[in-house]
Amino acid sequence: MGLGDKPKYDIVTILIYAALVFIGFFSIYSAAPVTEYTSIFDISQVYGKQLLFIGVCTVFIIIILAVEVKFYERFAGLIYVISLVSLAGLYVFGKEVNGAISWYPIGSFTFQPSEFAKFATALAVAKYLSQLDVSLKNVRDFMIVAAIIALPALLIVPQPDPGSALIYAAFFFALHREGLSPWYLSLGVIALALFLGALVIHIGWIILMILSVVVVMYLLSRKRKHKKRLPKPRVYLYVIAAVLCIAYTFSTSYIFNNVLEDRHRNRIDIVLGRVQDDAGIGYNINQSMIAIGNGGIIGKPLEEATQTRGGYVPEQHTDFIFSAIGEVSGLLGTSVTILLFVFLIYRVIIMAERQRNQFARIYGYGVAGIFFLHFFVNVGMVIGLLPTVGIPLPFMSYGGSGLMGFTILLFIFIKLDAHRMSYEH
Repeated sequence: MGLGDKPKYDIVTILIYAALVFIGFFSIYSAAPVTEYTSIFDISQVYGKQLLFIGVCTVFIIIILAVEVKFYERFAGLIYVISLVSLAGLYVFGKEVNGAISWYPIGSFTFQPSEFAKFATALAVAKYLSQLDVSLKNVRDFMIVAAIIALPALLIVPQPDPGSALIYAAFFFALHREGLSPWYLSLGVIALALFLGALVIHIGWIILMILSVVVVMYLLSRKRKHKKRLPKPRVYLYVIAAVLCIAYTFSTSYIFNNVLEDRHRNRIDIVLGRVQDDAGIGYNINQSMIAIGNGGIIGKPLEEATQTRGGYVPEQHTDFIFSAIGEVSGLLGTSVTILLFVFLIYRVIIMAERQRNQFARIYGYGVAGIFFLHFFVNVGMVIGLLPTVGIPLPFMSYGGSGLMGFTILLFIFIKLDAHRMSYEH
């Protein structure tokens, strides 16, 4: 694209966005009790407010696409700092809602800065990693980018909002694409597996499995190095690895009982099947699965959608919106929703790979990672495969901050992609 050519916006991605927003609005409308149905423009109802938020997002889209493309890279650091200040300010000026100080009160509305910190962090990570002398193989550079990712998460956790903080793990996708060793992901998976395994399996069996895996890895390494006539593997490294894994396994009980809050322990126990409490802590998940099951193949008319119409699923218009989709549109609707998300993530990755500018590519992978983790965790929690952690479904869950944050996140990348042939550092 030459300097005088008009930018070519990715219409497919924009259409997927529009489809998800439309399905989300319809589902929010469906989740409102029948006695509350009024005009869709009634902002005293959640669907009226959501329509207002959609209108505000349309204005944001116009502004994002109108701003010069280099603005986002040039001011990435400033945007990131502003997001950190807004998160820190919650502890002074924030409003407590459902036990969490995560919102600023603005008249009859609230503003959640953690939703905007995601795109700010994605910009900051892309800005730092796209510098010519920066490499993730350098320990100093890795520690700096890790700090950029960790700072907003550390400000969010004490609100408390561990679900939003968890999303910052999504930046691993961008870091991996830029050369971070997959061993870091392996360590995370191993730590999670040992933690969950220690909760449901006798610790003696866990230790036996650790020792067996370490011995097998040592023997395979020794055999491979023997064939290539390389120095023998150092036994003490494998011994240290085994000791660390066993020590971590013993610590899981303390972490589970003394670090996690009661509500988080209870939700993990529900998912792992250690307790059965459909009337208490497991009520949300149980009612959600009933709603999805009621939908059958093609869903039920609103007047027959008893779970959704009757308001049996708490927070159904926010974190549990997927259950409303399941009951009203059935397997067909949930399948279409899942396919739209999968295609959106795939499309963003394809767009990221075609970037000539490293900043745009890294930002694109950050976008894909955030969408993937939100989608995976939200749907997993709604169908009972993961603990309830309060993570919204992008573009679909009710909330102005969430919808605006995700919209800005995506359309900044659409703007960068539209100028990919002419945009350089």
